[in-house]
Amino acid sequence: MTYPAPHPYPQAPVRRWWQHPALIISLLVVIPPAGIALAWLSPWSQVKKVVATVVAGLWFLTPFLGDPPKKTETDAKPKAAAVQSAAPAPTPSPAAPASYIGQNLKQAKAAAHAAGYNSVSHDAGPDDAGQLDEDNWKICFQSAAPESAGKSTLDFGVVRNEWPCPAKDGEPIPYPKMPKVVGLTFAKASETLKPIGLKAIEPQSAYTDVTLPAAVDDWSVCFQDPAEGREIQNPKTSSARLKVVAPATACPAAEGGRLHPDPTPPRPPSNDDDSGTSASAGSSTGGGGGSVYYKNCTAVRAAGAAPIRRSDPGYGRHLDRDGDGVACE
Repeated sequence: MTYPAPHPYPQAPVRRWWQHPALIISLLVVIPPAGIALAWLSPWSQVKKVVATVVAGLWFLTPFLGDPPKKTETDAKPKAAAVQSAAPAPTPSPAAPASYIGQNLKQAKAAAHAAGYNSVSHDAGPDDAGQLDEDNWKICFQSAAPESAGKSTLDFGVVRNEWPCPAKDGEPIPYPKMPKVVGLTFAKASETLKPIGLKAIEPQSAYTDVTLPAAVDDWSVCFQDPAEGREIQNPKTSSARLKVVAPATACPAAEGGRLHPDPTPPRPPSNDDDSGTSASAGSSTGGGGGSVYYKNCTAVRAAGAAPIRRSDPGYGRHLDRDGDGVACE
């Protein structure tokens, strides 16, 4: 009699990697829907699957079951700002005008135009000079003028750059006056004249026979031109000429003097003759071989010898002042 072969022991089913309990539990916490799906595919018991599904479902739905957060005021502000920014910006109106007093006219007009203003200008002095070259004028006064082309207008009262402003618009200009520099050294005089803004300050010798060295800072001023107190209306085109002498040298009595004049020739002896002539013994008034002397041109004319030349009897250097060889012309 043949017995059937014994049946082998039942083998446990093979567990896949996605059925590992640690993986399923992790997914139930991190990704509940995926964890629930794997739990039902696992060999867990029916009770475990139900419990895992309920717990993971509650964990997944809890954030969606609470009240929605209230909008704070800060959330509403950006939207309001966005609505306002969408509206068209109004055309800006020019602010109160800045003060342009003291500025160059050309630059001030450009700045006023950029600020939304028109501008005009007028002579602030008693004259009515036009401002053809606006770079040469500066602003002393500023006021409002009637509108032009729908814009506010500024009226500038101006004077030339090198002039001081008058006390009031339209009054005389207080031109600078030439100060006294006689008696000062040339260096000190130049420092005193510098604020006027002269074109040049020129040193010149007070003596016609003295040549100036390269540096005369320590020389003293004897004469000045322009004179003390004279108004300087155009400093940029005006020069001061200062006549100077070397240190420890006296000034001449008048401009054009000589420090070392030519020596005076000795005066020959004369007699008391009214005609002012004298002749050596044996000579005649005609000068035939004798010498004749005339005291002055009056005597020459009285003798009828004027004009007298260098080759004529009686000619003397004291009679010929210009030294051209013809005396008593």
